[in-house]
Amino acid sequence: MEKFTTVNGVAAPMRSINIDTDKIIPKQYLKTIERTGLGKNLFAEMRYNDDGSEREDFVLNKLAYRKSQILVAGDNFGCGSSREHAPWALKEYGFQAIIASSFADIFYNNCFKNGILPIVADENIIKELAEYSNRKENIEIKLPEQEIVYGNKSYKFKLDSFKKKCLVEGLDDIALSLEKIKNIESFENSMNQNKPWI
Repeated sequence: MEKFTTVNGVAAPMRSINIDTDKIIPKQYLKTIERTGLGKNLFAEMRYNDDGSEREDFVLNKLAYRKSQILVAGDNFGCGSSREHAPWALKEYGFQAIIASSFADIFYNNCFKNGILPIVADENIIKELAEYSNRKENIEIKLPEQEIVYGNKSYKFKLDSFKKKCLVEGLDDIALSLEKIKNIESFENSMNQNKPWI
């Protein structure tokens, strides 16, 4: 997993509430167990017409937001089923951080496991960030400082210290296990010597 420290750019504003995982990545794209190839289908039902052409009014189809790495979202983002394909699709599209007033718990935790920073912010901060996004002004997120900087304002966000460590150091579940590889090998050797029948 890539290390996360800062991200800076124009955020994509999408403040509809209750955007569920089926909206993020519709069920017909869940046939793969690969983490690649999902970005093009992110928000597919909102992003494309039935003939596959882009909907001009959808935020990610507008030139200013096509390469956004920050998403300013609505309340209860990522609700619905627990599909991990949702953060996979967001990550492959290019999003590194999502700011919302609340997230579904499973989606929130899946984001960290896939290198995305989900930030819970007060509703008034969400409104201000959305206004900056609409004006196409940059927002900077500094993870080490747990701070969002926009214009001459800043907002300090709360974050679990272990989740922060994992993002800053680029540690997914496999990397965390490998940090304990000496202990694992020692235990296996001990088991082989003391209980070879197992």
